[in-house]
Amino acid sequence: MKRALALLRSSHPEPGGAVTVAMTLLAVGAGHRGWALVGVFCAVGATQLAVGWVNDWLDADRDRQSGRRDKPVAAGAVSRRTVGAAGLLAALAIPLLGLPFGATATILISLVGIFALLYDWPLKSTVFSVVPYLVAFGLLPAFVVVALPGHPAPPAWLVAAGALLGGGAHFANVLPDLADDAATGVRGLPHRLGALGSAVAAAVLLLGATLTLVFGPPGPPSWAGWAAGAAAVVVLPLGAYATRRAQGRGVAMFRAVIVVALIDVLLLIFSGRVV
Repeated sequence: MKRALALLRSSHPEPGGAVTVAMTLLAVGAGHRGWALVGVFCAVGATQLAVGWVNDWLDADRDRQSGRRDKPVAAGAVSRRTVGAAGLLAALAIPLLGLPFGATATILISLVGIFALLYDWPLKSTVFSVVPYLVAFGLLPAFVVVALPGHPAPPAWLVAAGALLGGGAHFANVLPDLADDAATGVRGLPHRLGALGSAVAAAVLLLGATLTLVFGPPGPPSWAGWAAGAAAVVVLPLGAYATRRAQGRGVAMFRAVIVVALIDVLLLIFSGRVV
């Protein structure tokens, strides 16, 4: 049981679970029901398990070097080989789980998995580190829509909002770990921009996602949309300001991003205008 829990922890269950639940709730809002909801949950979940396990498999030596006792492989709670095998199996399962939804949906969810793994290697330590986030998070809601009966085309505003949300999440997600990553040679785009630059990039991208969700769907924005946009305009600058003032990690911006990301997900789910 302890080894199974350690293996689960190696998959980065918090962000992966959040993405999976968000896309499943989006599927509910889009009109999926019954087995289709289970299928969306499993297909998206496989992409998140694959990227999490492969990440820890690749980073095992780096995590040991930096003393990351919170990482199960580095702490010796589970073997690197086991985590790598789990990541491979999850990656192979992605297209299989997409097949019941048709060829186009299978291609889309497979591309999500491919770009997520391209972040793990080789793009994580390059100036292009944000690209997998932009592409994968844009394709996830597209998969949810295309997987519907009749395979409707996803609206451009939905794909754009997902991409912007993913890009913003990338910059914010690394803020608490900039120092540790730099010490072990990770030099992605956020590391090159620094804490302040990454905080600003995250704020701009997430604000763009919010505005896209408010003004992108057909018809006038709802009162909920206006309120969400106003909240993002207030929360994100406050988070960026707190990050600039902080002497340590960019936790404030990370928390601001979580708030705005939740707002964006709720806008997606309750807009009622996904298709």
